[in-house]
Amino acid sequence: MKKIFFGLFIALSCYTYGQDCNYTFLGEVKDFHDKSSIPSATIYINEQDKYIVSDFDGKFKIENLCSGTITLTISHIGCETKTVSYQVNNDVFKEIYLEHHLEELTEVVVNSNLKTENTSIEQSLNKEIIENYTDKSLGDALNSLSGVSSLNTGNTIVKPMIHGLHSSRLLIINNNVRLFDQEWGDEHAPNIDINSSNKIEVVKGANTLKYGSDAVGGLILVKPKKYSPVDSLFGSTMLSLNSNGRGGNINTELVKTFKSGYYAKLQSSYKQFGDFKAPDYYLTNSGLKNFNASLTAGYNSFEKGFDAYYSVVSNEIAILQSSHIGNVNDLVTAINSKEPRVIEDFSYDIDYPKQEILHHLGKIEAYKRFKGLGKLSVQYDLQINRRKEFDLRRGDLANTPVIDLRLFTNALQSNLHIDYIDDLKIDTGIMVRYQQNDAISGTGASPLIPDFDKYDASIYAIGNYDLSDTAELSAGIRYDYSRIEATKWYNISDWEDNNYDELFPQFESNTTDNSQILTYPEFSYHNISANLGYSKQFNNDMSIYLNYGLATRVPNPSELFSDGLHHSAARIETGLLTLNKEVAHKFVASFERNNENFGFSISPYYKYINDYIQLIPVGITTTIRGAFPVWEYNQINAQIFGVDIDVNKKISNSFNYNGSISLLKGDNKSDDIPLILMPATNFSNRISYYNEDLNQLTIGLSHKTVLQQNRYPDYNFYTFNPISQEDVYVDISSTPSAYSLFGFNSSMNFKAFKKGNLKLEFNIENLFNTSYREHLNRLRYFADELGRNFNLKIKINY
Repeated sequence: MKKIFFGLFIALSCYTYGQDCNYTFLGEVKDFHDKSSIPSATIYINEQDKYIVSDFDGKFKIENLCSGTITLTISHIGCETKTVSYQVNNDVFKEIYLEHHLEELTEVVVNSNLKTENTSIEQSLNKEIIENYTDKSLGDALNSLSGVSSLNTGNTIVKPMIHGLHSSRLLIINNNVRLFDQEWGDEHAPNIDINSSNKIEVVKGANTLKYGSDAVGGLILVKPKKYSPVDSLFGSTMLSLNSNGRGGNINTELVKTFKSGYYAKLQSSYKQFGDFKAPDYYLTNSGLKNFNASLTAGYNSFEKGFDAYYSVVSNEIAILQSSHIGNVNDLVTAINSKEPRVIEDFSYDIDYPKQEILHHLGKIEAYKRFKGLGKLSVQYDLQINRRKEFDLRRGDLANTPVIDLRLFTNALQSNLHIDYIDDLKIDTGIMVRYQQNDAISGTGASPLIPDFDKYDASIYAIGNYDLSDTAELSAGIRYDYSRIEATKWYNISDWEDNNYDELFPQFESNTTDNSQILTYPEFSYHNISANLGYSKQFNNDMSIYLNYGLATRVPNPSELFSDGLHHSAARIETGLLTLNKEVAHKFVASFERNNENFGFSISPYYKYINDYIQLIPVGITTTIRGAFPVWEYNQINAQIFGVDIDVNKKISNSFNYNGSISLLKGDNKSDDIPLILMPATNFSNRISYYNEDLNQLTIGLSHKTVLQQNRYPDYNFYTFNPISQEDVYVDISSTPSAYSLFGFNSSMNFKAFKKGNLKLEFNIENLFNTSYREHLNRLRYFADELGRNFNLKIKINY
């Protein structure tokens, strides 16, 4: 046996000796963008365990190579390390390209100061802050930012507002997909699980053209985490428990990454609460159940990659039982009562009225970089939203929703990021989108929103130019085409009273049914939007940002076609076919000092909106169920202006202070009255203590005051009360008193095992159990806001 092995060894040695090992490998390291040479790059030759360095011209030479494979790892300061393999059968010359722009390394380097665009005016929430709201909503989390408030329906349906604007005037981008989930409704909250995100950015300025033309209010970007190309397996589980509502949330995620650049992530959360409690009583039928899951998989390298994402959000949300009114006289009784009409013992049951929403979102995105040009990205995304709203009904329809809508949205878009010129970056792209809304039959009620098909197409170009090392200018323009085709039955009397028979005879069909006529409304819109931005950095951590934006928004289907009783809102809503598109001029500035010892931002803004679409009460009407308020859409010219101020101060090595104030004024210029539903002046303060040596102990006290909104339009009215046989005054406009809330939070970190840690948090909300009502809560007529809540969070990283 020894002789056999010895013979094989001699044979192999002779074969190796007989190989031709006189080949030469010549290489040149170049910048991927402009093809300039990169000197002093380090080249590691894997087969020889040897390092060499490129010369001044970026060139290097490896001599005396044998036939076979050579593997090189090239690295350079400020570049992404790259590993390549080549087959050597003769002399070889190869150009090797490295990414030499530091901003591209954000995929593997965390920088909290990075902005969507360098000239944008924005604020953001990082992962640590998002986790504070793990059992709450996107709107609750954003409420912690200056200039951001919310329009609520109870405490579980929270719609974000930026500078007093919400719904269709805000663009919400989830994982690079614009969210469409019947967002037109005041009581339709975004269907997003914030636990799946790594960062949330709020863009208050005009840098929104890449995502849409209609961001009159602003832009909300929900971003996932990007992972480094390393072989790793990690995850976390977080449990949140609450005294108020006797429920909580559990979220878990698991991430697998590979050195090759592949990655996968699985995340899921479940939330359940029973009846919440105001300081003095339970809010009967106010609980919720929520299940979310998401799956991400992809490949990430500098030159090419892809990302596939799917998420599902399932919500069952109870609506306060006392808010269900049979007619306007019930509303009068509720307004004049200090307590809800229905107060029962705590329960986890979710009864009628309620909402059930199921939202699917899927996307696949791929990108490829081209030498001397830039990065081309192509994305297809699909969303299916099913919304059911249940009322208190009797008989065979007791378990049938009064509103049942299914919205199908799919879009194809591309973006070319041109970055081969050092001082100029250009983004240009196109998008096509198709939507289909289906008002499911069999509800036993007229659909509030009809069947429709909607087609959108857009093209844009955005440029960012470095005027100097400290100044930058950005500009962009976008064109959008939108077309909507609907099928709707109208009462003939309403059709004629609105003069539609003369204005839109082309919409009429020859089909009638008793007192109704079948129509086919069709509308097309051409929109131009633009932005201009400037930023300047100074030596003392100071910077200034200036933005102007021209935003154009077409009427949404609710504004055009609403026609009937909106049960969850307990009002008649009437759309208007003659609505024009909104055109907004936005001016935003920000003066900032980014310094941890003492920093601040002062951000004034002004918006003038031509043909602003608003929904206002205009009177009452009587149905078979009784008398209901009638709310109609109309158009006015409006202006909104204000200022957001944020301050941070490092008091000592252990103590920090943060404060903010937001002031806003909204005016209906056409009627010379205040705008409806504008946020009141509010300010907040927070002082925190941090001790690194004591298990990273954090203790904080927070405070927020919301002043009474004294500027509101008077839309009060009289109605006849058949019981008292007299007219009664319905005060739906007056606002609640000012209020102040205090909170406490604390956390500690512990080493749980070799590679993991345990984080414990204890928090108290509404520390003094204050009774108050918020004028931007649609249920303020019926009940107080939530009382004190004790919260315990347990997070394990592994």
